[in-house]
Amino acid sequence: MDIEAVRTFVTVADTGQFREAAVDLRISQQAVSKRVAGLERVLGATLFVRTARGAHPTPDGQAFLPHAREVLRAVERAVASVRPGERVLRVDVLHRRIAPALAVRGFYEAHPCTDLDVVTLADTNVTGAAEAVRAGEIDATFRAVPAGPLPDGVSAERVLDDPLQLLVGPRHPLASARSLAPTDLAGHRIWIPGIRPGTEWAAYYHRLAEDFGLRIDAVGPDFGTEALMDSIADSAALATLVGSRDRYVWPASHDLRRIPVVGPTPVYPHVFLYRTDDPHPVLAALRGYLAQVRPASPADAWTPDRPR
Repeated sequence: MDIEAVRTFVTVADTGQFREAAVDLRISQQAVSKRVAGLERVLGATLFVRTARGAHPTPDGQAFLPHAREVLRAVERAVASVRPGERVLRVDVLHRRIAPALAVRGFYEAHPCTDLDVVTLADTNVTGAAEAVRAGEIDATFRAVPAGPLPDGVSAERVLDDPLQLLVGPRHPLASARSLAPTDLAGHRIWIPGIRPGTEWAAYYHRLAEDFGLRIDAVGPDFGTEALMDSIADSAALATLVGSRDRYVWPASHDLRRIPVVGPTPVYPHVFLYRTDDPHPVLAALRGYLAQVRPASPADAWTPDRPR
């Protein structure tokens, strides 16, 4: 069924005249007549009675009119779902407790009427996430240390360097330290379960361990952050690494300690990937906000692309 013919039928019904409908639609009166005639052929029904005073819907036309209006509303909703500024901006933050998610939440708090859909594509690496951006499945994603070239049409902006901290329980031998150098962590078991081979974060922690002689253990299933915090609190040997801006939650009785790692300071480099030609106004506003609030990176920052 021709949507423009349906639109023409509704316009004629509303105006009561083929001539007025032509003016409203900015087409010729002959085109209006052709569209209505074509729709009548498709439906097998006469839709209007023409008189000297105008055009009036027949009983069939009256029965069809509310459904025609609903068709046009459905078409408008479909168009709006992909029209920049009228659809929700979909942003992947990887995990809802880490620094990028907190940054997006800050943006929303500064722009409370913004339509955002925050998702977590935790099971894909930077290549898959960038492809999702390119394909339009999401508008943007936060990733780290993009490996290799990005797909055509995908841009990258480094928006947040998050310094790492050692997280230990009260019985850990390093629990009383005010700060630690990366080399101070050598010989201690740093447990980060759930590191997925082939991901950018696996590459990051491999390089970190290699540069500072660390033991980063990914053995065992990932039962989630709550289970990890329970294990750290109960152990005198386990430790893990978290970002300084990550906001994990644990019971006060755990008495966990966050200890800055400095000299140099390993930072996790969060990169914002987005489709270069995406005209969504909320995307532009989010990029501007991230640039405005981006914290300064430590002078002694270490990242895989800036070795010690």
